Amino acid sequence: MGDKFKAMELLAGMQKETELMRRLTGLLILLSLGFWGQAASAQGLLGGLLSTVGQVLSNQNQPGVIVRTTLGLRGLQNTCLSNGCTVVGNLDGNANQLFLVRPAKGLLPQLLADVLQLVNGILDAEPDQILVIPPNQNNQATTSTAPQGLWDTTPVDYYGNTVTDGYVNQPAAQIIRVAQAHSVFEVSGAGIVADIDTGVDPNHPALQGVLLLGYDFTRNQPGGSELLDVSLSAPPPCQTCAAAYVNQHTAAMLDQHTAAMLDGSQYAAFGHGTMVMGIIHLVAPTANLLPLKAFSANGSGSLSNILAAIYYAVQNNANVINMSFDLTTSSTELRTAINYANSHNVICAASSGNDGEQEMVYPAGLQYVMGVASTNNEDQRSSFSNYGNQIVWVAAPGEGVITTYPFATYAAGWGTSFSSPMVAGTASLIVNMQPTFGENQVAWSIAHAKWIGINMGNGRLDVYGALSSLNPIQGLLQ
Repeated sequence: MGDKFKAMELLAGMQKETELMRRLTGLLILLSLGFWGQAASAQGLLGGLLSTVGQVLSNQNQPGVIVRTTLGLRGLQNTCLSNGCTVVGNLDGNANQLFLVRPAKGLLPQLLADVLQLVNGILDAEPDQILVIPPNQNNQATTSTAPQGLWDTTPVDYYGNTVTDGYVNQPAAQIIRVAQAHSVFEVSGAGIVADIDTGVDPNHPALQGVLLLGYDFTRNQPGGSELLDVSLSAPPPCQTCAAAYVNQHTAAMLDQHTAAMLDGSQYAAFGHGTMVMGIIHLVAPTANLLPLKAFSANGSGSLSNILAAIYYAVQNNANVINMSFDLTTSSTELRTAINYANSHNVICAASSGNDGEQEMVYPAGLQYVMGVASTNNEDQRSSFSNYGNQIVWVAAPGEGVITTYPFATYAAGWGTSFSSPMVAGTASLIVNMQPTFGENQVAWSIAHAKWIGINMGNGRLDVYGALSSLNPIQGLLQ
């Protein structure tokens, strides 16, 4: 046994030396670049070299670096003084260990990350990532015909708010048996469901009474309104208009003039958050909704803002987090944030992506996250939906889903973005029945789905089936 432990220690030592050599090689590259410029300044040899390299590289606006440290804010600021960076801000709230730093003078983020990992007290450093929703702008996800329910504007009461009949009684809701689940099990959603997205229309009539203030991480200010991203005033709802396609994944009940104004790359994702919130509300109408704006109207967002939103959600008592976006590049800190959420009994759902491929995406592919694929109304995989059991826990309808849209109107959406919130809403219903349940128990319940074939996880979401798993006798009696 003693020889075994010695061998293990020797192996560990060799691995450490290999990692040290890798980092030192990176520094030698920096040194060779540094000799092209001026000598190091009084701020320190390493800082001087980084500054010189930054001058050699182009001065374009580079993403920052996400840093986990035990040094605290003041300690990290001092570290940045001698290592070519500035601290932008805290990302993990009261945990106070995760920060975003900005490279100085155009220094490449990966080089800065490699250097910072050599500093005592820096536990991890990785370049920030930029992502876009919807993830595949070139994929024509919509059909040529909007669902008829968009024109069914008959007003109906839905848990205290007036909404349209086409929204409440649409095929997607019937397929997953929302109304039956509400009626038989006498639940309509509990706790807080957070959505990390483009924000929400805080004035939409369907969402009144359940919307919380939220936070805008793109502006670093309270409030999650996506109306701040547009300059046009609210047009009147156009109930007799042909549904206008404002982008490749949304047909909205707007007049053609307004739709034309929104049909541009700067508004490619406008309304996305309001639409996702409307689907959560459809499934869990009495759950409180927490809008966390991490994406702009053009669909762009940063990993750093997503991380900040996850920590904010957990520390502000969210029970469920919906994430209708995906990354194809893994992130240590995204995994850590999800683990943090799970440790606080927060349930996570995420879209599987719209590339129509069997590929690994995040956060859907992470442990403690239910990845959600899209199906059509015949329980077939949507052609645009990613698939594969690594990233798909269940599927849910994602074609022509009718939901809320800014300016007090409604729209139909296509994409896995609109499948994931059905699972998030179902999680809220389960919390309504079992308040102490965490990710594992909720996922087990949601796995009671309708089998629709291989590579689609446990099948297509069945809200009634999920709740029946918690109360089989009541489910069978109906």
